Amino acid sequence: MRIAGNYFRLYPDDHAPRHVHARYSGMIAIIDLRLDGTVALANRVDRIRPVNAKRSDVKRVLSAAQEHFDELVLAWEEMHS
Repeated sequence: MRIAGNYFRLYPDDHAPRHVHARYSGMIAIIDLRLDGTVALANRVDRIRPVNAKRSDVKRVLSAAQEHFDELVLAWEEMHS
């Protein structure tokens, strides 16, 4: 799914908590879609690849995920129900 120049990917056999894999400019970030309506980088070692990704790229995908939170949650719920 492409949103605001970012690619968000969901996998049907993925695990909880609900999350998306965001890609932008060669960087991949795993973003949790929290129950309180916010987004955050996943609490795992591989949450950003490469680990030295630009901070501005990470902020960009987090911002896009927050702005389109409802759409991403709906896609997750439909895929994992």
